[in-house]
Amino acid sequence: MNIELLMTALAIALIIEGLIPALFPNKWRAYVLKLAEETPQAIRSIGITIILVGAIILWLI
Repeated sequence: MNIELLMTALAIALIIEGLIPALFPNKWRAYVLKLAEETPQAIRSIGITIILVGAIILWLI
């Protein structure tokens, strides 16, 4: 894997991450406020799940 591919993947991830708050700022804000009320353990579980899904997709590719 070269640096150009890595930077392309990072750029695409940032674009996707920015779409939701750009298109739906009120819904995104409500989601963030709801997330702030969750326990640290619940947030950690969400993060670990996202990491695992990403790792599985990367492995399948």
